[in-house]
Amino acid sequence: QVQLVESGGGLMQPGGSLRLSCAASGFFSIDAMGWYRQAPGKQRELVASITSGGSTNYADSVKGRFTISRDNAKKTLYLQMDSLKPEDTAVYYCNARGRRTVVTRVDYWGQGTQVTVSS
Repeated sequence: QVQLVESGGGLMQPGGSLRLSCAASGFFSIDAMGWYRQAPGKQRELVASITSGGSTNYADSVKGRFTISRDNAKKTLYLQMDSLKPEDTAVYYCNARGRRTVVTRVDYWGQGTQVTVSS
C-alpha cells in the first residue's frame, strides 16, 4: 500500500522556522517529490520540488527561505522553512511520483499538514 505521511507542521511566529517531513512507503521506486501548499480560498501551488538526482526547483515566494531535501535510502522528503511569514500559512502537502510496481506508475499525495504563521 502506497503511503505518504507528513509531520512537522504547527504554529510558529513570523521569522521562525519549521521543518516538515514526509515518509514514503509502499513504493517500488520514487522519481520526483515535491511540497505543495493550499491557503484558504486559494488554489494549491507548488512550493518546491526535487528529482531523484537532487535537482531542485522553488517557487519565487520561498526562494532563499525554504530548502527542500530528500533521503533516498529512507524514502523521506524534507522541507526546511526559515524566516517564515504570515503568507506562508497554508496546508502543506507532500507529493511523490514513481512506481508502485515495476510497471505501475503512481502520482500520490499525502494527507496534508497545517502550517500557521502568526504572532
